[in-house]
Amino acid sequence: MSIRHSKTESALGGVGFMGAVSTSADDVGTFNGGSYRISHRDSNSLLTLQLAVGCPLRVKPGVMIAMSPTMSLRGSVTFGWKKVFAGGEMTMSTYTGPGELLLAPTVLGDITVIRFKEGQEWKVGRDAFLAATSGIEHEYKAQSLAKAFFSGEGLWIYKFYGTGLLWMQSFGAIIKKDLADGETYFINNGHLVAWNCDYKLERAASGGIISSLSSGEGLACKFTGPGTVYMQTRNVTAFAAQIGAVKLS
Repeated sequence: MSIRHSKTESALGGVGFMGAVSTSADDVGTFNGGSYRISHRDSNSLLTLQLAVGCPLRVKPGVMIAMSPTMSLRGSVTFGWKKVFAGGEMTMSTYTGPGELLLAPTVLGDITVIRFKEGQEWKVGRDAFLAATSGIEHEYKAQSLAKAFFSGEGLWIYKFYGTGLLWMQSFGAIIKKDLADGETYFINNGHLVAWNCDYKLERAASGGIISSLSSGEGLACKFTGPGTVYMQTRNVTAFAAQIGAVKLS
C-alpha cells in the first residue's frame, strides 16, 4: 500500500501550510521617475534602476557597481550626536538621472523592497538600508538597553516613513513573516532586517542561565501582530565568530 502526501497538506489536520515566505523571485516595478529590477536573488542579488531626467535616489555609500555616464552623483555629509553614538553612515550618496544605476549589497545577501503609503512607518536595522526614493524620510530611533544588547541591532535603529520605495539589503536570503492580530513569533538575535510591529525580549530556551548564554539562544525577540517582519537567514556576528575560529585553528 502506498501513501501519498499532498504538497499543500501539513501535519496539522491537512490544512494548507502557510509559513514564513521567501522573497527570492525576481522583482520588477516602477516608481515616480523610474523603474527597477531585482535579480540574481538570495546571495548575489543585483538592483538595476532606470532613472528619468532629474529623478534623485538616496543610496548607501559603497554599494554602487556601475552607472551610465549621464548620471550625476553628489555626496552629502550631515552631523549629529545620534549618528556618532549609532556608528551609522555619516554620508549619503544621491544619484540623479537620467541613466542606469546598478547596486548590490555590501555582503553576500539579498535585496527586497517596501512600498510606503502615507502614514506607514517601518523600523529597519542599521545595516539593512540600501536605497530609497526621494519621498522616503528617516531618523534614528533609540532602543532600550536590553534590546540594544540582545537583539543584535544596537542602541540605534532607523525609522522610515513617507511615500515611495525603500530597498533593503541582508546577509543571506530575506524571509517575510506576516503576523495576524495577536499572533506571536520568535526571531533569534542578529536576524532582524525590518519590522512594523512591536517586539520584546523573552526567554525562548530552558536549562538555566549558563546553558542559555553558552548556546546563544536564551533570549529571542518575540514579535506580536498585527504586522510584518523581514528577517535574514544569516547572522553577521555568528559568521564573523566562525571565521575567527577557523583562522585560529
